[in-house]
Amino acid sequence: MREYQTPDGIRWNVVVQLPSHSSAMLVYQHPDGQSSKLDRYAWINSVQVTDPRERLSAKDVMERLTDADIARLFRRSMMVSANRDFALRNMN
Repeated sequence: MREYQTPDGIRWNVVVQLPSHSSAMLVYQHPDGQSSKLDRYAWINSVQVTDPRERLSAKDVMERLTDADIARLFRRSMMVSANRDFALRNMN
């Protein structure tokens, strides 16, 4: 796990999840820790593994990410939770 501080001063925990043979999910965990609804995620594509039976390790993915990579991926990240109020509204 690493930490990333956004320009507004929020310190996010950064973890690698779901590593496959060519990609992994980078999850930015919001510091409130009460819910995942404020968390964000971004996908990382990699060409480090050429054998589809082989898997990337979360540790190796994290070690290869620079601070600039983490900042760039945060800017492109998406919210984990969609706005449920909008989805549940009456459409009549």
